[in-house]
Amino acid sequence: MDEIMLRAASATAELTRSSAHQRAGWLRAVADTLDAITTQLVDAVDEETHLGRSRLTGEVARTTGQLRLFADVIIEGSYLEAIVDHADPHAQPPRPDLRRVLRPIGPVAVYTASNFPFAFSVAGGDTASALAVGCPVVVKAHPGHPKTSALTASAVADALAAAGAPDGTFALVDGYQAGVDLVQHPVIAAAAFTGSATGGRALHDLAAARPAPIPFYGELGSINPVIVTEAADAARGEELADGLAGSFTLGTGQFCTKPGVVFVPEGSQLLRRLADRELPAERAMLTDSIGDGFARGLDRLLGIPGLDIVAGSPAGALAVTLSVEHFAEHRERVLTEVFGPVTVLVRYAGREQLRDALDQLDGSLTATLHAEADEDIEEVTAALERIAGRVLFSGWPTGVAVTWAQHHGGPWPATTSQFTSVGATAVRRFLRPIAYQDAPQAVLPAALREENPLGIPRRVDGVLVLP
Repeated sequence: MDEIMLRAASATAELTRSSAHQRAGWLRAVADTLDAITTQLVDAVDEETHLGRSRLTGEVARTTGQLRLFADVIIEGSYLEAIVDHADPHAQPPRPDLRRVLRPIGPVAVYTASNFPFAFSVAGGDTASALAVGCPVVVKAHPGHPKTSALTASAVADALAAAGAPDGTFALVDGYQAGVDLVQHPVIAAAAFTGSATGGRALHDLAAARPAPIPFYGELGSINPVIVTEAADAARGEELADGLAGSFTLGTGQFCTKPGVVFVPEGSQLLRRLADRELPAERAMLTDSIGDGFARGLDRLLGIPGLDIVAGSPAGALAVTLSVEHFAEHRERVLTEVFGPVTVLVRYAGREQLRDALDQLDGSLTATLHAEADEDIEEVTAALERIAGRVLFSGWPTGVAVTWAQHHGGPWPATTSQFTSVGATAVRRFLRPIAYQDAPQAVLPAALREENPLGIPRRVDGVLVLP
């Protein structure tokens, strides 16, 4: 660990001095390398998981697409938030020359996810966004796919070296104790995690308890509530039932955006349609430990008084229902994430009951509203904005597009911060602002020099100036 950290520390200065075009070249080189060995990568993870070759092949493409997106982001340059305020001796009080920009925070620890062995793993979004802005990365491999992690890490390291990245830019560690040591090592300046609330909270507390605490960006779990209004249920309840069934069973329910609680009106068409559907009778979970966790969570859920099975069985996918009164009485058990193919339909009678139920929800990555075009949904929308980082007004939350506008985060317990782990602005996690006062041009970062040699968008004396 100390040897790896020494190399990461040594690489930090060179990475900080590197240009966006250099780093973009490194990211694209990694993407090209991974694309070239897609079959080999899929073969490895197919041996270690039950995710299926089609899903895994698509996930490699998503991973390399993320790398190329971040290359575009840093070339465009607005991520730096460059601001120039020229000196004004006539201001009261007189104003010095002030220039502000975002700079890399330093070496980053990345903890990989179980359910996305590529896109949220060794070469996933956390790694890509940290490397993009000039931070060395040390990745903690997930025990659910160690062979895949090692293969991917080797490919990433070789591609970076061949593209000219400094020694120490990237490394992989493995094992429980390595994960504990990593977040506490004094060289590490920030950490990113995707996984369980229990594991994430433990690492978060370690990061906060250090002599010099560091930011910990954890994505921990989410219920992803769905609200179906009475009008929407009456108009298209059967269609919504089909969409819900496809969403909560997708990937055997092993998505952080799985709809875990669905609010439907009493006498719901959706509920009746769902009861007639055949859900998968068997389940193949990602790992044995995830399967054991799902079984425990399902036992806890099925023990709630007043809860009835709507469709499926405990051996496969399962939809259950209970009244809004029972939901309120057993709120904590209902809102504890069960990672796997199960969803809870909560029956409400009228907008007042629905409003009261929404007030009891915890933070989530997503919240979805199905309503009709002529309905007044302002109040419900405001309630969902308070609890979720992404609010959907059609479709289903399983599926996170990697774009400039995406936000994948939300209030606790969904995440430990208000930043995103997906999309262009994910880079903001690994940057810190620095203001330079009356600095000589020669020592300023290129983004702040008077002539704007990078040709990036900047705010100058309060005015946004585009290149």
